[in-house]
Amino acid sequence: MFDLAELERAHETVTAAMPPTPAHAWPLLARRLGADVVVKHENHTPTGAFKVRGGLVYLERLTRAQPRVAGIISATRGNHGQSLAFAGHRHGLPVTIYVPHGNSVEKNQAMHAFGAELVEHGEDFQAAREEAYRHAERAGLHIVPAFHPDLVLGVATYALELMRNARDLDVLYVPIGQGSGICGCILARDLLGLSTEIVGVQSTLAPSYALSFAARSVVNTNSSNTLADGMATRNPDAQALAIILKGASRIVQVTDEEIADAMRVYWTDTHNLAEGAGAAALAAALQEKHRLQGRRVGLILSGGNIDFELFRRWVAPEGVDTAGEKAA
Repeated sequence: MFDLAELERAHETVTAAMPPTPAHAWPLLARRLGADVVVKHENHTPTGAFKVRGGLVYLERLTRAQPRVAGIISATRGNHGQSLAFAGHRHGLPVTIYVPHGNSVEKNQAMHAFGAELVEHGEDFQAAREEAYRHAERAGLHIVPAFHPDLVLGVATYALELMRNARDLDVLYVPIGQGSGICGCILARDLLGLSTEIVGVQSTLAPSYALSFAARSVVNTNSSNTLADGMATRNPDAQALAIILKGASRIVQVTDEEIADAMRVYWTDTHNLAEGAGAAALAAALQEKHRLQGRRVGLILSGGNIDFELFRRWVAPEGVDTAGEKAA
């Protein structure tokens, strides 16, 4: 998909707009998991999530190849749209984003604040995406898909940063939405000649990639009802699946309850706010704690964009204290 020189150039594009994100070893997490733990903080980007890297690289390449492009359009549950709005503003390009009805209010506000025109359509991401493709044809706009080699190239820059500074990771847990993050990690690892085991993470309520991994072919699902909207995918990308099948060891499924527990752990152990997908890697590591004793573990905290009301209802309901235990 790309070579190391291309990845280095993509990293230059990204760091022209934002500094590298930190990777911290948190002692309370290490104690909790019985392992050496390094967290890659993609919640510390200008949009609060890793996808900004993909948008920056995609639009830099698009505007070089098509300097007269009239505008771009895409569909999202939030972070992809913020990425494109942020990058589009830097390039002076109009950005139209389709979101499903009932989408995150705060993510919608952020996309609009970054300059995107927002259109609500359908009951889930797939319906919004299909309508975005129809509108792109009607309006002559460039459609940005949810998965594309240039998006993977961009998000792989976080893996380059992490793996160059933590070359001795035994295992790396990565959440899977449409697949760009885990594919970027797999490709960066291989380009750097490392042996880190890469484990994907999905929701039990949106397991399309997990089912596809087990079947060794694309398996679509009829629903994706997880509260972790960054992983709410029904239709896996065949190109992404091929990379995952070749480069990941397994895909772990976690429940929304396990994700909420991990979000509370991130708060108590690191004082970082994680959105659902952002906490999924930690949820999987906690589930597989028995595998990790004495090992060096990487966790991708992919984003921190969660509505306050959803956080209050899901993560901090009445009767649960900050450590995730039932209150007396």
